[in-house]
Amino acid sequence: MSRILITGMSGAGKTTVLHELSRRGYRTIDTDYDAWVLPDGTWDEQRMSALLASDSPLVVSGTVENQGRFYDRFSDVVLLSAPVEVLIERVSARTNNTYGRSEADQSAIRQYVLDVEPLLRNGATLELDGRQPVAELADEVERLIAGPIRPDAR
Repeated sequence: MSRILITGMSGAGKTTVLHELSRRGYRTIDTDYDAWVLPDGTWDEQRMSALLASDSPLVVSGTVENQGRFYDRFSDVVLLSAPVEVLIERVSARTNNTYGRSEADQSAIRQYVLDVEPLLRNGATLELDGRQPVAELADEVERLIAGPIRPDAR
């Protein structure tokens, strides 16, 4: 079964792509909500392990310190990326989340792009430009969910 992780910096488009995939009928989990992330900023490992043991296709989004512990349980890890100024513009304008509006948040995002994004890139199986239209990004993830076409599957 396909289990895809969409990761990236705040403002890269993870939640937006997840909403589009959900609209298309896929099971999605945004770990920024519903207590997936513990107070220390890591995923609840027991809960995440139980989720990834399911038998249905699944798309998860999030960026946490311990996500690498789960990479072997995802068929693909997709990094959504965008230039830092695009990230800052997006987080400043969003209405569903206040993170990114303050100077301190924006400074942290700039530092995360330097320190964290290279680690995410290293663990990713695919990097997508978060500036692409949402439908195109969702199409790319949908291709991963479908998996490779076997030569005998005509």
